[in-house]
Amino acid sequence: MPANQELPHPAMADVELTDVLFALSDPARLQIVRDLADGPLEMAQCGATNPALPKSTKSHLMKVLREAGIIRNEPRGRERLVSLRRDELDATFPGLLDGVLGTTRR
Repeated sequence: MPANQELPHPAMADVELTDVLFALSDPARLQIVRDLADGPLEMAQCGATNPALPKSTKSHLMKVLREAGIIRNEPRGRERLVSLRRDELDATFPGLLDGVLGTTRR
């Protein structure tokens, strides 16, 4: 897929809590969300804690998170910028990310 191609992202009104919980239930996907909690990262930086992760597996993890409405994956030049949809998720499911990530939002 070309780096400059837009990917579909669900509207928050269409995001189901069960899909979000399923996406967060996988340790590798949860680690990506933890990595993104401090701010957006280039796709190559996501999941950097596991460099042995095949590119195809990483792409699948990102797809599940994006389709669940947890992340945004947008073209940025020749790269892709991945960000957590934190404000939207907090508005739709208050306290969910704080509870899952074990954090308190400032």
